[in-house]
Amino acid sequence: MKWLSRRAFRLWRNVGLGGMLPSGLEDEGWRGRCAGRDTAFADLLYSSGLRRREGGTLLTFELPALGQRNYYAGKVGQAVAKRAGYTFYVGHPALQRVEGYRMSTRALAVARARAGGVYERLPDLRVVREVNRAGRVRWTGRDGRAGENALGRLTASERMRLFVDGEDGLEPAMLWLSETGLPLEYTSWTKVFERASNRCAALGLEVFATPKMLRHSMALRMLISLHNALDRRLRLTPAQRLHYEEVYGQVWLMVKDMLGHRSEQVTRDVYLEPVRGLQPESYAGRSKADMLDVLDQEKGLALAETLTEAGERIAAGEKITGPAADRYRAAAAEFSNRYAGTYLGKRELRALVANPASRSTKTRKPS
Repeated sequence: MKWLSRRAFRLWRNVGLGGMLPSGLEDEGWRGRCAGRDTAFADLLYSSGLRRREGGTLLTFELPALGQRNYYAGKVGQAVAKRAGYTFYVGHPALQRVEGYRMSTRALAVARARAGGVYERLPDLRVVREVNRAGRVRWTGRDGRAGENALGRLTASERMRLFVDGEDGLEPAMLWLSETGLPLEYTSWTKVFERASNRCAALGLEVFATPKMLRHSMALRMLISLHNALDRRLRLTPAQRLHYEEVYGQVWLMVKDMLGHRSEQVTRDVYLEPVRGLQPESYAGRSKADMLDVLDQEKGLALAETLTEAGERIAAGEKITGPAADRYRAAAAEFSNRYAGTYLGKRELRALVANPASRSTKTRKPS
């Protein structure tokens, strides 16, 4: 089973998908136009453990609302899950990146498609009229016929036909779009990941990723974090830990539910040996640094991502003066070196500025 530490994931994401150089600088020769979308999708999978089809067929109204929490819960429909629908959880930084994509390059692609009459020429689209509290989706087709289905029973192909009619006109209900503004086939993500890995290899980096690797990475991070938290809380010695493995049954059950596995045994069969390999007899031993790299402390990472993003906004021209600016720059630099925070390329910045919704929102200045 292959997986990525957070450091390796950030390197692969920023270089392979984001068009950066291994040094951390932007590659001026980069011609990729979907960095905002691709990095957001990768962050979503790495944080939530969603499968390629599950994450790749999300509808905009299935995303949790962004707030001030560390984690947000969402639902995977049974028709796109491997076996049955389940609840997934995504961290704040990942959901924040997805919202950034929606406000920038996605909004720009939708605006271009509307201007070009792309949506008006589609013969078989379905315009969503209602998603009720019971999870029923009601729509109207081009021919005026009404239809409905349970949200969880919508297949991947049915989801691609759904559109919503907003203040500015029609747009796809699917979250992930191509440059043309049309829904992206979830199978397309395999090629996106392959190209990113090939770019890393061409730049001399021995790092690669697949959607399944990101799922495995999330599961291992969560298992190790929960086990470590229980060790501290119960004050177990290394020797006691070996004899109290049954104490961690609840941890396995939690991760089983987060991954949508049919049974706890499936989760153990897949992840037990890798977890043991990452948890030696003593946490104070030689592998402590490796464990700290693997552990996903979401609250600290959320702070790091926020500080880094602030640093990028400052670099982009946001006016912050005085001691507050100096403190913010210093904090952003410190956390950037450790966490390599949120990537926001020039294309995404231009699209975000061009979005009327972002212009009407006041930016809170750091203090």
